[in-house]
Amino acid sequence: MERILDKYKYAVEMPLEVLPVDDSDAEELLRQYPELGAFGVEWVKKWGRLKDRLAEIAEALRIYPWMAEVVRQRPVPDPHPYMVEVYVALDNTEVCLLLRSKAFCNGKATGLLLKFTGYDVFDGKIREIYRCGPQKYAKIL
Repeated sequence: MERILDKYKYAVEMPLEVLPVDDSDAEELLRQYPELGAFGVEWVKKWGRLKDRLAEIAEALRIYPWMAEVVRQRPVPDPHPYMVEVYVALDNTEVCLLLRSKAFCNGKATGLLLKFTGYDVFDGKIREIYRCGPQKYAKIL
């Protein structure tokens, strides 16, 4: 977990002289990925240079539409794209969205204390696996 936190701290604290993308680039991203509208146009402009990550986030929002509603409610203002994470229970009974330190599982706010346990194949890809109590989760985003 410390390794992951260090990675996120680096991503958040690195000298991000993130230059906002042009309005036309932001509009194009929103056309391709309308789900990103849940974060707002200004957020898309600010982080538009991280197109690959925004595309990954949009794909997760497409698969789990309840996440877009959680984001619209703004429990965490202006989250860094690498602080948006999605975990799926290995038995597919639960899906969790983490926005910085706030967790929402199946649409409801919850406490989720994850402990890294290793790697395994989930959904055809090698994924990081975490445990929270008896439940195991694969990190998909």
